[in-house]
Amino acid sequence: MKAYLTPGHYRIAILSILVVIISSCSVTRGIKPNQAIVRTLTLKGIDKEFAEAAVNYVDKEQQPNNWLNLQFYYTFSKKGKRNIGEAPRLLDSSLVEFSRLQLQKYLQNKGYLKAKVADSIVIKKQKAELIFTATEGPMFRIRNYKDSIADPNVKGLYRRTKAQYSHVNPGSRFDTDSLAYDRDQFFQVMKRNGYFDFYRQYVNFEPDSSYNQSIVDLVMIIDNPADKPAHPTFTINNTLITVTQSNGRKTGNPDTIQVDSQFRYVDYSGRFKPKTVTDYIFQKKGRLFDIDMQTLTTSRLSELNVFRNVPSPIYEKLPDSTNRLNTRIDITPLKRMSDRVEAEFLFNGGRYGYNIGNTFTNRNLFKQAAALQVKLNWSILFDSGRNAGDSKGIQNQEFKAGVSLIYPRIVSPFDFPNLAKFGVPHTTFSTNFSLFYQKGLVQRRSWINSITYDFFDTRTKQHSITPINIEFSSGNIDPIAKAELLKQNRYSYVYLIGRTTFTSGSQYTFQYNSIKLNTYENFYYFRGSLDLGGGTLNLLSRAFRTPKDSLGQRTFFGNAFSQYVKTEIDYRLYRSLGGERQFIFRFSPGIGIPYGNSNQLIFEKNFYTGGANDIRAWLPRTLGPGQFNRASYGVNGAADTTRARLKYLDQFGEIKMVANLEYRYKLVDNFFGTKLKGALFMDMGNVWRLHKTPDNPNGEFRLNNLFNSTAIGIGTGLRFDLSFFIFRLDAAFKFKDPQFNGADQWVLFRHANELFKSGDFKKAYLKANSTGVDSNGNYVGDSYNFMQLNFGIGLPF
Repeated sequence: MKAYLTPGHYRIAILSILVVIISSCSVTRGIKPNQAIVRTLTLKGIDKEFAEAAVNYVDKEQQPNNWLNLQFYYTFSKKGKRNIGEAPRLLDSSLVEFSRLQLQKYLQNKGYLKAKVADSIVIKKQKAELIFTATEGPMFRIRNYKDSIADPNVKGLYRRTKAQYSHVNPGSRFDTDSLAYDRDQFFQVMKRNGYFDFYRQYVNFEPDSSYNQSIVDLVMIIDNPADKPAHPTFTINNTLITVTQSNGRKTGNPDTIQVDSQFRYVDYSGRFKPKTVTDYIFQKKGRLFDIDMQTLTTSRLSELNVFRNVPSPIYEKLPDSTNRLNTRIDITPLKRMSDRVEAEFLFNGGRYGYNIGNTFTNRNLFKQAAALQVKLNWSILFDSGRNAGDSKGIQNQEFKAGVSLIYPRIVSPFDFPNLAKFGVPHTTFSTNFSLFYQKGLVQRRSWINSITYDFFDTRTKQHSITPINIEFSSGNIDPIAKAELLKQNRYSYVYLIGRTTFTSGSQYTFQYNSIKLNTYENFYYFRGSLDLGGGTLNLLSRAFRTPKDSLGQRTFFGNAFSQYVKTEIDYRLYRSLGGERQFIFRFSPGIGIPYGNSNQLIFEKNFYTGGANDIRAWLPRTLGPGQFNRASYGVNGAADTTRARLKYLDQFGEIKMVANLEYRYKLVDNFFGTKLKGALFMDMGNVWRLHKTPDNPNGEFRLNNLFNSTAIGIGTGLRFDLSFFIFRLDAAFKFKDPQFNGADQWVLFRHANELFKSGDFKKAYLKANSTGVDSNGNYVGDSYNFMQLNFGIGLPF
């Protein structure tokens, strides 16, 4: 969702925040005279390796408040009726002592067995400083490490796998956290190898320390179960699958099917074929119990998006000596039908509009968990006429309708192995229709049909293959607009938006590390796509010798077809700075090349930039190409209908390069029920024409002019994190505008005094970009806005 605000609206938002800041004249207001607020926490004598983590062992109520959290609490939390921000953290001597003991225990667990921690408190003007001073003493290290395991099979498994995970070795620091980690890792190893009855408590460590030499001799012990000579392994036997009704009840006459020697299927909902569930059960009869296969089963059944509740399986040991497990899986389906309505509102200057969408979903077509989605969307943009002379009313509108049938498997005439190990594969059959209208310019229709396969081949590698993608698009350009464009030698615009074309192609997209995008790890993300169009149609047209049109292009079914190759990359580098602080670098280039039967990309295949997800200081599709200046449409003050007609749709290119730098950080833990986060960012990039064209002077890509033709925006933003989605507000400022030349490009430096008011620069820009004059003789048209406010759902990248 996106919306765009005027500088006036932005000032209101800034003033609202300033009210909070101005009111924060004291952090001690509201506390009693005999109380003190903790404002400073100092840790001394702790090794740098452990200093950052040691802070977490100080009780949270004795850690200083986040300043902004505290001000929000003072401002909005009246009489305890609303829990907004953080209540002041008051000095509590019992919690100070508890924190001292926790810090001391933490250091001892890290190998400083003789560590002692002392505390002291300094209070000035009801502000307390807590000082914890550690005397660590010598670090104890492991001298000898051996195991004592009664079961020879368990001993062999431990010794074969130990090197893969163990943090405990001779010479290493004696660290109880490492001991706990090793215990947990071997517990998982046992659970993967059939040891259903194995518990963590079977693993114990016996240290023998010499305080004088600062060394520890360590023995890892695994005992056998009581009254048993060894730890038993278990195999999977029969599996009972029960599907309840959507309300969780088991009533009525269920569909009961004995699928094979393992699966018995009971469906009280009557909505699913057995194969829908059994294809995603990875615990097979006769195989050893494996906790990873259990987790994989519950994860994949949940990812089908047709079940509300998929709990862990329940196991029952057979009453014999065969060590077999019968499994019961109870699942509850979601409601079959759902309907979601979405709405967005856009306003900027004299322009305003809305976007209304509806998505209907049938979650279980053909009893195979296939989802049928029907999407309708209508967007419309008005102009009040304040900046547009006499062009009031609807400026453009678009209607979209789409139907998708999504199967949770690979649907193909060929046999494929089960690709669900790392994620549920999908086959999507889709058809989409779009009708676009722009006042006084064009009416366009497009129809796209495709089949797409999505699957993972590892946990981090995702593939999307569209072997068939058929597109038909046509446009009816306004005769007056066409004549004006041709008069100005702007043929490529006429060709771009007014032609009828047909193409078929194939697409491939590869993603790496998409599973980590919502984490704070250090990683990189990559997305690359390749789009090839028209090759098959070219071979067929030549084979059948189809006729050429008046422009010399071959036709298929009476229409010219497009040939092109297009590729795009999205590379991001994520770096954690501790806590919820993160730095992201993003680079996203792309290029589309028409060839063969085409000398220009079709409208839908061009690149556009600006908007809430790339160069945020510019409105969508208003930036570029290159150094192209839209004032060239006008006649320097005279009414120019061509300029008015093209004010919303004229910036495209066959080449794109966008780069972003963004620093994200947490501001407030609780702000009206959300976690409030902040961001600072810089956006750079543009789109360019592949070749020099009369339509876009200075719009072509030239390496020696790359920097001059690059736009730069800077800004700051707020993110309201509601866990299930993020609401975003970004304020972005034009810093370097490539439509100007030389030093004039640095608009924020040269014209900062006109940031929120009009001066000579804005008046000159309005004159150069005018679409006419009003009744008072004043120029009307596109005014220059330094700042853009973007509302959105989700992060920009």
